[in-house]
Amino acid sequence: MNNFAYTKAVDINNAISKINENDNNKIIAGGTNIIDLLKYFITEADTLIDINSISEMKKISELPDGRIRLGTLMTNADTAYHPVIEEKYTLLSKAILAGASAQIRNMATNGGNLLQRTRCYYFYDIHTPCNKREPGSGCSAIKGYNRIHAILGHSDHCIAVFPSDMCVALAALDAVVNVTGKNGFRSVPFADFHRLPGDSPHLDNNLEKGEIITSIDLPHKGFSKNYSYLKLRDRSSYSFALVSVATALEIENNLIKEARIALGGVAHKPWRVKKAEDLLVNKEPNAENFATAAEVILAGAHGFEHNTFKIDLAKKAIVRNCMMALDPRSQRPGAKPSL
Repeated sequence: MNNFAYTKAVDINNAISKINENDNNKIIAGGTNIIDLLKYFITEADTLIDINSISEMKKISELPDGRIRLGTLMTNADTAYHPVIEEKYTLLSKAILAGASAQIRNMATNGGNLLQRTRCYYFYDIHTPCNKREPGSGCSAIKGYNRIHAILGHSDHCIAVFPSDMCVALAALDAVVNVTGKNGFRSVPFADFHRLPGDSPHLDNNLEKGEIITSIDLPHKGFSKNYSYLKLRDRSSYSFALVSVATALEIENNLIKEARIALGGVAHKPWRVKKAEDLLVNKEPNAENFATAAEVILAGAHGFEHNTFKIDLAKKAIVRNCMMALDPRSQRPGAKPSL
């Protein structure tokens, strides 16, 4: 870990001013990812700017049009257990609680969750080539051990995946990310916030230099009747997803009126295919139709030596999770939904 200065920001404008003083200044909130990045010499900071004193970023509020605004400094735990989130956006609550350990959720913030970096082994090993860590050095994962890596949206430069559970649910809910920088305030649709690797995998998202996430807006529709979050991993304890699925359905008279299906653990960003969701509209909610949608979602998927199994796993996970969404009670411990 390199030496760095430490300072506290008193408000959003002060934080923006401090972050723009030096290209190598970094924000710290919960610190559950940035500290690891510093310890492993993956990133350096001249100054860490602590934003935890900005109280307006620590609350949840209802907007005049019925949307819910999540403060970026709310912890993952406080968000997941908030009565409004538990009741109206249960899918988001379930996804958050599937991620990390309780201790980390008690520290990690909503904004930090969106900004966390990949858990690719080679990204964290500074002695191996990694285009995400050192652009132009190569991607060790492509011909290395790539069990946890991408099957969708990857490039010749990077096959890393984005690790967040919370973001998979936010993608399914069509959340909006609000950011503020030296050029003012702007809102970014969640689908446009994270990036695919292309030829610049070191860029995880579309934040402009010196911008700070101030809040996340949840649309009025929370899909509180038919939802499910499924996380498949190598062990049931704290572990990142091999494949995860967030499903939100609106059903009337045994017909699907709207479908949202987002995947995690398969790409450089949460993965949604609107064409597949549209195919389900006015269809019966059954395993056959969900399987058809799964084929469309995984169209073009390509695995590598150790992770081709994830393609079939993802298809089966989509069907299973969509069926679970028909009866959220099936998500209780020990319940086994029938397909």
